[in-house]
Amino acid sequence: MRNAIALLAAAIPFCAAAQDYPAREIRSICNFSVGSGADIVVRYYSDKLAKLAGKPVIVENRTGVQGSLASEYVAHAKPDGYTIMITPASSTLAAARYMFKELRFDPDKDFTPVTTLARLSFAIAVDAKSPARSIADLTAELKKKPGHGSYATGSNTGQVAGELYKEMAGLSTTYVPYKETMSALSDTITGRVDFMTYDITFLVPQARAGRVRILAVTSATRRAPLPDVPTMAESGFPGYDLAPWWGVVVPAGTPKAVVDKLAAWFNQITASEETQKFLANLATDPFPGTPESMAALIKLEIEQWGRYVRLAKIEPQ
Repeated sequence: MRNAIALLAAAIPFCAAAQDYPAREIRSICNFSVGSGADIVVRYYSDKLAKLAGKPVIVENRTGVQGSLASEYVAHAKPDGYTIMITPASSTLAAARYMFKELRFDPDKDFTPVTTLARLSFAIAVDAKSPARSIADLTAELKKKPGHGSYATGSNTGQVAGELYKEMAGLSTTYVPYKETMSALSDTITGRVDFMTYDITFLVPQARAGRVRILAVTSATRRAPLPDVPTMAESGFPGYDLAPWWGVVVPAGTPKAVVDKLAAWFNQITASEETQKFLANLATDPFPGTPESMAALIKLEIEQWGRYVRLAKIEPQ
């Protein structure tokens, strides 16, 4: 009886905290740099969350190690709901286990999933002035260069996308990692690297502005804002299908009532007509979920990304 009373007494503060949540500002941690495709998504959802929660949601960009620095920070944050991470979880969590020899966080145990948000695609793009107008053109151009040139990216997904292309095309192109997205864009435009593999959230606006030419998308199907851009499978690489997804996580141990409240808010944001238009403009599909469905998806994706990394013959860093 005493144990039951003690457990009940211990639970009361958590229930009260969840009921009053949020009582202060929330920190929304972004894995990637300001101005990146990830930053655009994080800031949009954070702004909408602030309106529903009635408290400021402050975005903090913690860049580096292909998103892992931010993930590590969130993994070790206080589990009270005041530190959240809106992230391309298939890359920053599921793939991370295979990309690095040592991780300072456990993708399975250190996070509590909140909900999925959206599915997207990556793309291979070149400078708009490049003579390459297709993946076949790019492959031919690269094969003329010593070492088959180089490519830029700044994420796990971008590296897997580039390495899969290299492996399937018989290229030895050098992978060049970038911490800042705009630096990768600048080096692509000036010819310091031959192509870039980034999310289409970032690349579509750059293509519309005439800075880059998107040669192919990595997803199994074409994207609505890019109806004339083929998939990698259509470009001569059958079976190539890379479509990462966005989700929200909090530190493990965050009270369930807080997690459920956040999940309801994020799904409300995703369901809105404004968000549907926002996502469509970024060539991204809505993908609402639950804490349970996201947890199951992460487990499935950890297995799938292991296959991707082995196929691409990526050595852990």
